[in-house]
Amino acid sequence: MDLPSYYEFLNPVPVIAGTAAIETIPALLIRLDARRVMVLSDTGVNRAGLLGMVTGLLKDQLEIGAVVDDIPPDSDLKMVGTLALAYQQAGCQALIAVGGGSVLDTAKAVNILVSEGNGDADLRQFCGHGKLQRPLKPMIAIPTTAGTGSEVTPIAVVKDHAAQRKLAFSSQFLLPDAAILDPRMTLTLPGHITAATAMDALAHAMEAYTCLGKNPLSDTHASTAVRLISENLLRVLREPDHKPGRLALAMAATLAGTAFANSMVGNVHTIGHAVGAVCGVPHGICMAILLPYGLAYNLPKTAEALGELLLPLAGAEVYAATPAYAHAYKVIESVHRLNQALHEATGGRHPRCFGELTKSDGTTWVPQTLVDEIADAAMSDASQIFNPEAMDRDDMLKILSAAWEGRALLQPPLMPL
Repeated sequence: MDLPSYYEFLNPVPVIAGTAAIETIPALLIRLDARRVMVLSDTGVNRAGLLGMVTGLLKDQLEIGAVVDDIPPDSDLKMVGTLALAYQQAGCQALIAVGGGSVLDTAKAVNILVSEGNGDADLRQFCGHGKLQRPLKPMIAIPTTAGTGSEVTPIAVVKDHAAQRKLAFSSQFLLPDAAILDPRMTLTLPGHITAATAMDALAHAMEAYTCLGKNPLSDTHASTAVRLISENLLRVLREPDHKPGRLALAMAATLAGTAFANSMVGNVHTIGHAVGAVCGVPHGICMAILLPYGLAYNLPKTAEALGELLLPLAGAEVYAATPAYAHAYKVIESVHRLNQALHEATGGRHPRCFGELTKSDGTTWVPQTLVDEIADAAMSDASQIFNPEAMDRDDMLKILSAAWEGRALLQPPLMPL
């Protein structure tokens, strides 16, 4: 393996993992000199009893200044501004985020406003990389899905509904002060959401391993994440109460988050961000559908690196039975097969292509009439900078067309790649 001549790797977030991890939160916050907290979550987490589990642990040792449990799946600028003002009015000193990617990213964005001003600043002025100049308020991240890795990334994404685009914020100061991985937090997660969020983590790991910013340390985190997802995802869908499997998936998401935070991603996220912005499709679903197509497009530049993931993804038996020249293709085929297995395990609720993805009212979630608009949005996404293969608008449309139809981009190799 050729080592990069220069790279940087940052992983400062303390990770507390285990079946009693949330019990450590009061002591963590007391050490951070933060005794009055704002807790952010969403309605699903609250209904599942997870929010009450956390607040019940806090109330005897800390002051709870505010609890907000209605953060939407696609949180936006207005929600962030409202929460920032509520934080200030309640005199809070720290944030606790209990939820999936939207909750964690919303908490990060709120932290920008309450740390950089009086809570009423324009969040858009901090959009981009390196706009934050000093540490933010203490924040504890408790993921209730095993996918985004936001608990260990210096990145937050918030929707600007007026502009119909997603705003990305990047700074080392956005890293939470601690990440809590407790399998009890994901036990009630429905199967189709377990599948989609795990595929989000798999996309993080596989793109981190093959993108232009890859390095030996990110590779180690990424390949381990791939193995943990492969070994545990289908078992957790069969046995939803399997705590070791739930914890393994949570660790995989954190490992993958650490990996891509230090190497970045590629065209799967480039196009996925655009589909999410234009059509409102949940990010994990976008990642699941697009992953094999993005990998296939990049294959001419990534065959060696991608082939190395066959062992952790498919296991020793498949690896040994596959000729070396076909390892990378087999990885892509294995991702397609995994999506099919997830489709079957969730009773058809895990989609394999955009064409079969429908809303609750039966309408198509990604109309073909919007494909051109999605391609235009993707062309302005910064993640394509790290994609190993150059892309133009026609290339975006090629991937979108295949992912809409569920049509493979590649045929099995008949000779060495």
